[in-house]
Amino acid sequence: MKKYLFAILFLLLLAACDVTKKVPDGSYLLNKVKIDSDVKGAGSPELEPFLRQRPNSSIPIVGKWKLHMYNLPNDKSTWTNRQLLKYGEPPVLYNEQLAVISAEQIRLHLKNKGYLNAEVDTTVGKKDKRVNLAFEVTGNEPHRIRSFRDSIRSADTTIYNILNESKSLDIIKAGDIFDLSVLELGRERMTTTLRNRGYYNFLKDNFYFLADTAVGNHQVDVTLALNNPTDSTAHKQYNIGNVTVINGVDAALLEDSTRRNQLDTVYYRNLQIISEKDRFLLPKAVYYNTFVRPGRLYSDRIVERTYSSLNGMGPVNQTAINLTPVIRNDSNLIDSRITLFPGNVHYMQFGVDGTNSAGDLGVASNLTYEHRNFLKGGETFRIRLNAAYEFIRATDSLDFLDNSYYEYGGEVFLSVPQLLLPWLMKQLKDQPSASTEFSAGINFQKRPEYLRQFFNLSSRFQWSSMEWKLLNVLEPVGITYVRMPWSSNRFKELYLSEEVNPILRYSYDEQLIVRSAYNVTFTNYNRISRGSMPRIPFRIRSGIEVAGWLPRVVTDLGGGQQNNEGIKEFFGLPYAEYVKGDFDIAPLFTLDDRNTVAAHFAVGTAYPYGNSTVLPFEKRYFGGGANSVRGWSTRTLGPGTFSRDSTGHDFGHRVGDIKLDLSVEYRRKITRLLEMAAFVDAGNIWTIREYSEQPGGLFSFNSFYKELAASYGLGVRFDLNFLLIRVDGGMKAHNPALPEGSRWTIFKPDFGRDFAFHFAIGYPF
Repeated sequence: MKKYLFAILFLLLLAACDVTKKVPDGSYLLNKVKIDSDVKGAGSPELEPFLRQRPNSSIPIVGKWKLHMYNLPNDKSTWTNRQLLKYGEPPVLYNEQLAVISAEQIRLHLKNKGYLNAEVDTTVGKKDKRVNLAFEVTGNEPHRIRSFRDSIRSADTTIYNILNESKSLDIIKAGDIFDLSVLELGRERMTTTLRNRGYYNFLKDNFYFLADTAVGNHQVDVTLALNNPTDSTAHKQYNIGNVTVINGVDAALLEDSTRRNQLDTVYYRNLQIISEKDRFLLPKAVYYNTFVRPGRLYSDRIVERTYSSLNGMGPVNQTAINLTPVIRNDSNLIDSRITLFPGNVHYMQFGVDGTNSAGDLGVASNLTYEHRNFLKGGETFRIRLNAAYEFIRATDSLDFLDNSYYEYGGEVFLSVPQLLLPWLMKQLKDQPSASTEFSAGINFQKRPEYLRQFFNLSSRFQWSSMEWKLLNVLEPVGITYVRMPWSSNRFKELYLSEEVNPILRYSYDEQLIVRSAYNVTFTNYNRISRGSMPRIPFRIRSGIEVAGWLPRVVTDLGGGQQNNEGIKEFFGLPYAEYVKGDFDIAPLFTLDDRNTVAAHFAVGTAYPYGNSTVLPFEKRYFGGGANSVRGWSTRTLGPGTFSRDSTGHDFGHRVGDIKLDLSVEYRRKITRLLEMAAFVDAGNIWTIREYSEQPGGLFSFNSFYKELAASYGLGVRFDLNFLLIRVDGGMKAHNPALPEGSRWTIFKPDFGRDFAFHFAIGYPF
């Protein structure tokens, strides 16, 4: 309590401090700067970056808090005073010349945006050693394109045909505002197109625009032209010539001519690969991750792909690619020298964590060993061992003896940096960031009430396409086998009884899950290479998972049998059957350099069929939590209008087969480290069938919208560059679990009932 009182007193002290305390006589503190603009799309947020002076940092209530800190000490005599001066902010003194420059910069920006007759009036209000500065921006009538044509065909027919076929000449059209940034973007796009079609030496300065503004009232005729090159290679298409790969060779050995016998040079599919006798990478691995290959038409794209693919290999620390045009007037070849610098291939990690599960204290540890060049092909081989021990208190209600919980297991993982399916590799031969992964794991859970065992096998193929905008993940076969060889009689009575809780009983049944899945992630920006971001960047994820199809085929062909309960078995094991699909989209709207609005929409549904009447517990959806409706804690929302009062307990009931999430979040950067957020969330989960143990959980098109939970809240984010720490506090606004007529808790909030606190890593979407 004392800490909170001290913090409040400190804030009050800051607020009470005179902001002009250290403003010299004759000078003025730049108190406020206001921009009023009548130009659509060029309001205050867009024009603020052109100001050459901005007021001191401020936050609501406290005001100019950094200036207050700076004003508190009178000298540097103490450590506290020095820290306040160091982290505080000296007063920003009004500079008339900078105000004039700011107005001119705003006017020039509007001129470049097509408002050639824009006017900026400046008003300066001085009072009590403070200045309030206002810029009144009048755009007037903008200049618009009357005609747009090009003269490229007469200068270079080949370049014209390339640009015409790729639609790169569609830069601007009649009626558009004469915006220089649009023309510049078009020039960059044309240059990119040509550099990806062999024009290695081509620069955007080879294009220029001629604008005639004297053709009519606020009209412009624009002509696109191509410079006549003084360098004969500027408009020349190149092919890749010789490619030499230095395969992890030490620089000293490479430069020592007396030790050349220690080197091994091989030609693999026209790539010259120089290695030491003990090769760093196998030639095959080098080839499949190198897209700069002899005979190919040069493009920036294949160079980027080569960088990305080689640097993505675990044993490669760095890649250098040097391109050299062959010096002959009649040559159109570029020789390439690629140098691979090895990194540390051995990696080991050991971790110990303390745990607290509902008041039961414990310890968990893990040991990981990783070899990042296991078979000399850039393969990553990993072994992970984990163990946990927890002291469980006696619980009279369950009549369990004092005992403990322990868990142990391990996983073996192998990743190969190429696609091992021949037909898929042929179709995607030039796609970077491709990998094939295999894993196998086993885990044992021992509690006083049961012993449970998990066995996992999985395979996965991953590759990027569409300039790294599309990420594909194919899991052809994944196998999970769950069994519980022992459980106490008391546990069976409470949880495994068909009469008491058939849903939970099913989740503890011995079962085999054989699944296949395909997931795709699309972004409208390049995730690897740097480039201009679209105006509204967004991410779309979609996936489908099908379980039981392989055992079903085998059993239908007579390879299985049916048990006494009518459930088909695969190798004597009952198997689950279901289909599951998910979709979500998350756009980001940038208001200015400090303010953004993020939105999220996600929907998922799963349907059990055949052998399954209920989805496996770990495959069902749950509601609430840091990435869902944040007015609820994790796994406390839904399904539908289900409430604790319906059954008397929640364990195993807060799950569903359908999920819907909608969120809007406003984010504002306060400092480079600190970001504030305000959000509104809505959503819920439902069951696809009516289960007596989950009353109110069934989805219905006629009523689901009435059962949407809603919450609102505030958040704080700490951006450490490599890590974003998020703290969110959400309040329930509409609680479907309450009786009808009292669900809108926003009007009568109960903090103890309606508030949820979340601590998480990364943005929620």
